[in-house]
Amino acid sequence: MDLELDTGTTAWLLTSTALVFIMIPGLAFFYGGMNRSKSVLNMLMMVVGATFVVGILWIAYGYSMAYGSTTGNFVGSFTDYFGVTQAISVGGDGFPPMVDVAFQAMFACLTVGLIAGAVADRMKFGAWLIFAGVWASLVYFPVAHWVWGGGWIGQLNINGAEVIDFAGGTAVHINAGAAALAVAIILGKRLGWPRTPMRPHNLTMVMLGAGLLWFGWFGFNAGSAYAADGVAALAATNTMVATCGGGLAWLLVERIRDGHATSLGAASGVVAGLVAITPACANVTPLVAVLIGAVAGVLCALAVTLKYRFGYDDSFDVVGVHLVGGLVGTLMLGFVATDVFGDGASVGLFAGGGVDLLLVQFIAAIGVLAYSFVIASILALILKAVMGIRVSAEAETGGIDLAVHAETGYDISESGGGGVFAGIGKGSVDQEGK
Repeated sequence: MDLELDTGTTAWLLTSTALVFIMIPGLAFFYGGMNRSKSVLNMLMMVVGATFVVGILWIAYGYSMAYGSTTGNFVGSFTDYFGVTQAISVGGDGFPPMVDVAFQAMFACLTVGLIAGAVADRMKFGAWLIFAGVWASLVYFPVAHWVWGGGWIGQLNINGAEVIDFAGGTAVHINAGAAALAVAIILGKRLGWPRTPMRPHNLTMVMLGAGLLWFGWFGFNAGSAYAADGVAALAATNTMVATCGGGLAWLLVERIRDGHATSLGAASGVVAGLVAITPACANVTPLVAVLIGAVAGVLCALAVTLKYRFGYDDSFDVVGVHLVGGLVGTLMLGFVATDVFGDGASVGLFAGGGVDLLLVQFIAAIGVLAYSFVIASILALILKAVMGIRVSAEAETGGIDLAVHAETGYDISESGGGGVFAGIGKGSVDQEGK
């Protein structure tokens, strides 16, 4: 018999779905502002285009792969929810299951979009869309099953210690960061990098994007409680204060290292704090959350310089922020996790839990990192051989916006404007105006 639906829980999950969705345009603005003006539209299109592709695949078979009955602890059954049939939209544990389909779709779309920040200015748009769809199918959908759908990571248990990933430290951030590193290496450096300065063209846009990400992250973390309860309240509080810790710590590193505390550093520190608290937000107290955010702020601020030492062009520091930040939050749980609600949750070393939780967290993190890196590398190499993944030098020099999309982000040559067909018949209009 179907369970009675809880309208409060349903409303909270629908609200959280909308909050996580706003992170997608927030990410686009965050990355777009960091890009050069000649390629800003391409970056917006990469994030939005990935959402188009992954959103459809999620409904077709992604949700079933992630949350269907497990097949060898690796992937969910394709048949359980294939096409998300009408049967899933009735009944459920306090909320309509279709709410979960929509909520988790936002996670899938956002995770793939994160990778785009590492390949700015130089990847073919068509190759990116293919990569987004195939990587989601081969990596994100199975990894979501590993962590949340009953797969092998969710089943890890060492002396009672089980993996903690409340909202996506492994499945989202380590996963996307490892893929970003792989593709950035195979794609190669931007022309002129690192000799030519490639400064953000619009820091106001970057700050706006960071603000939207922070806003939406309350749905990302607190919504993962799947109830409007004390767990959600703790997750929301920790999301707030860890981010403050991350922002302040990044600014401190900048001030000591460079002599200036920058708006770009503040925005980056915000994201670092958010990333690190994501797996931990329901398993630590608020003061410990500040510590996690601060450690992530310091380590991520230092990690973003590694690309200059090792020579990989991670355009917008997806590796330094998401991979490193995800590792910080995931591994710190092995030290600082506590049984906040007294429900038998695994605890870390500093709470008397020994090293067991740290060990399972490490296994989960390295397992996701290695799998994502290898599959992303193979996929990028295949695309490179079959169709090429990099735009021409002319397109890169002149700007992908004009070369690929026939548009520019900022047209200040004339005011006013038509719409899609504004450029058609322009000659006759000009003639009449003479």
